[in-house]
Amino acid sequence: MAGKFEVYKDKAGKFRFRLKAGNGQVIAVGEAYETKASALNGVASVQKNAPGATIDDQT
Repeated sequence: MAGKFEVYKDKAGKFRFRLKAGNGQVIAVGEAYETKASALNGVASVQKNAPGATIDDQT
């Protein structure tokens, strides 16, 4: 099963998204957004900008 983004409302009524791996584990979460459209823009940004992301190991 492929990973998926979930868009949901938190307890404060704000829109958020989380990225789940194929096994259901949450691997990324977004900030709180005022509108669903803004949360969806956040998803689109992750989809667009993350494919070639490098690892910055600061240990």
